Amino acid sequence: MARTITGTVTSDKADKTIVLSVTERHTHPIYKKQYSRTVKYIAHDEKNEAHVGDKVEVVETRPISARKRMKLVKIIEKAAISADQTVEAVTAEPKEEEA
Repeated sequence: MARTITGTVTSDKADKTIVLSVTERHTHPIYKKQYSRTVKYIAHDEKNEAHVGDKVEVVETRPISARKRMKLVKIIEKAAISADQTVEAVTAEPKEEEA
């Protein structure tokens, strides 16, 4: 059975490719202290529908390229704000045209 992973998209700059980060919490075996570990996966996005900040589900598949071993299954949750909406762009005053 193929492995299913849920993570957050951190990059969608490449064509038909997304990079997603998965944060896992582990407990140290001796010190019993919890720490988080982030793993990055490269996944195939055929329709370029996932964007930065989206929560997605990917499944393990045959090798697509040298580093791509995952394929996008579905977008669980869209990002609240898109990557191109920076603070400056959202809060900027509208420009008035002079005639």
